[in-house]
Amino acid sequence: MKKTITFIACMLFCIASFAQQALWGRSNLVSPEIHDNNTVTFRLSAPKAVKVQLTGDFIANGVADLKEGKDGVWEFTTPEPLEPELYSYAFIVDGLRMLDPSNVFLNRDVNTIVNIFIIGGGQGDLYKVNNVPHGTVSKVWYDSKVLEKKRRMTVYTPAGYETSGKRYPVFYLLHGSGGDEEAWMDLGRTAQIMDNLIAQGKAQPMIVVMTNGNGAREATPSHSSEGMKQPDNRTARGKAGAFEESFPEIVNFIDKNYRTIKKKSGRAIAGLSMGGGHTLQISKEYPDMFDYVGLFSSSVRMSSNNAASPVYENILEKLKVQFAKKPKLYWIAIGKDDFLYKANAEFRKVLDENGLKYEYFENGDGHIWRNWRIYLSMFAPKLFK
Repeated sequence: MKKTITFIACMLFCIASFAQQALWGRSNLVSPEIHDNNTVTFRLSAPKAVKVQLTGDFIANGVADLKEGKDGVWEFTTPEPLEPELYSYAFIVDGLRMLDPSNVFLNRDVNTIVNIFIIGGGQGDLYKVNNVPHGTVSKVWYDSKVLEKKRRMTVYTPAGYETSGKRYPVFYLLHGSGGDEEAWMDLGRTAQIMDNLIAQGKAQPMIVVMTNGNGAREATPSHSSEGMKQPDNRTARGKAGAFEESFPEIVNFIDKNYRTIKKKSGRAIAGLSMGGGHTLQISKEYPDMFDYVGLFSSSVRMSSNNAASPVYENILEKLKVQFAKKPKLYWIAIGKDDFLYKANAEFRKVLDENGLKYEYFENGDGHIWRNWRIYLSMFAPKLFK
């Protein structure tokens, strides 16, 4: 009996010790340290390392070397102040990529985990949780007969939705290749952007629906019947054109379960990369469904030769029908360094040659979330005016 009691006491001590380690075992280093002038210092304790580097979306050449200082603490400070924005980074220690043990703030982009931090002011303040009314974020399941499975999506309802009794316009926001229904919430900071824009009076209160564009999958990794299957960059599209064909099911589900404005003038759709391609195809397949269309760094496809689905046939003719119905906004945005820049330029040339009117925005950088957050913060205020 005494042995049993002693064993249990030891187990409880070990559990308590583990809990205390989780509470108090974090690094004493400050990293990242954001200085008053918006330069940022990164630190890592690695006394046995030979080489420590920093990789991030704010480093011009992709990688910067840290210098070893006292007690094996490596350090790097950005040579110039960083503009207000959300940034991501990781360390590379003797060739092995690792996270910053001093920073608990993380994002997952497909199968890559990165640390994040925000430089406040201007654009960066849109990505913060500020002292404003907050909307509600729900994870919702619906039945898709076209895709033959239950599927998950993320729905943002604006502050006051639960008690107002009003009907709201709906903005359908689509992710890129390899993403899922959580990408726009986590990487895109959609809830923070919408809360802040609405509170500032720059955007109308609206419902935002973020779907899973991988037609062969139910949901984001670990939230489906596939279990904790490791995510990868492959897009599980399933049958060609099936996701586009299934989209009215999503609209009908939202209209049935939420207080929506059930007409074209109360609906918008936009997407990034693959999601921009989905947006192009869906909006022209259903020209009476959306009055506002946004293509962010989009995978634009105009060729209908050997089309794998009727969705991809007669694209120009369908676009002409869509534009003849006079959508209130057709907005295209892309960075000048994006690998899809040329394709988008060719797409715009087709629109120009056929007199199909659109708005265009071009900025710097390439195919990155920094741009897509900017595009969302620019596009949302244009909706439902």
